[in-house]
Amino acid sequence: MVRIPQSYTLNRRGFLSALPAILFLVAAGGMTWLARQRFILPARLARYPVTGIVWQLDTLTARPEGEWQRLGANHLLVQWSLIDGIGFVPGLGHRSAAPMPDWQRIGAEPWAQHVILGLAGNFSEKKSRANVMQLAKASAEVAAASLPLNIEGYYFPVEVDPTWQEAPEVMPEALALLPRPLWISVYDNTNIGGDVLADWLAGWLPDDIGIFFQDGVGVEARSPEVARQYADALSARLGRARVRIITEAFRPLAQARFRPATADELEPQIRAMHGYEVYLFEGPHYLNDELVEKLKERLDAYRPASTAVSGGVKLFH
Repeated sequence: MVRIPQSYTLNRRGFLSALPAILFLVAAGGMTWLARQRFILPARLARYPVTGIVWQLDTLTARPEGEWQRLGANHLLVQWSLIDGIGFVPGLGHRSAAPMPDWQRIGAEPWAQHVILGLAGNFSEKKSRANVMQLAKASAEVAAASLPLNIEGYYFPVEVDPTWQEAPEVMPEALALLPRPLWISVYDNTNIGGDVLADWLAGWLPDDIGIFFQDGVGVEARSPEVARQYADALSARLGRARVRIITEAFRPLAQARFRPATADELEPQIRAMHGYEVYLFEGPHYLNDELVEKLKERLDAYRPASTAVSGGVKLFH
């Protein structure tokens, strides 16, 4: 995921109703994954086009506020909880973040009812890849921390793409140190194609690891339609249950900076991924209440009225 420029403090930068979906997942090759996970299946996959938001934690957004649940979001992906030695959880890191997130309040937010907790990372992608084993060991300690959240899985914040030639060798070893359910993220800015990307991942990624695919639309690597082709190729190769989508809710500016995407820009991105679990990157930095309301108006017009239900069905405990 794109690293948002950081503050100076950070020094840079009903089971029957669900049965058709279950049968589809089995047919798509997801049974191995499902059998090993505590998998959360939405009661209706199309209840809202948005499943969750991503939170790239920094000192400027340590106290996140937003109305993201108005888009349907009730899942939260925390990108990391220990970054460059700075701990956003009490007792972690060489020093504690200031301010520290109010995890009790966050755990009660409607947009954080299901949490995937990010572990230990480095803000620099180059550094994180060079230190992948050290980060995995630190991440195992992070995962043992107690937080007042409904943690349903973990995210290892070392991103992969096909240009990282060492990934097939080092990542399986690092991932073996970490608890499950476990997720990583993948991107492709060289446009090798979804089939090639899927084959590359299938060649080394353990079959009990899920992926968040970064759609690449926000960095202008591809169109929403091509991003959908990538998602379909990945789910066909890895199994639908292992694939979730990071929808990039930003657009580039000069000097490697970014602005929030507009509602007109975001709607086709989200619509293109209909049927997938979509997480918007990134909530606190890019999705203020005004943009949420504008986007909700467009999504409400798109969302079929028959899908307005709430809740979920929990499978495979």
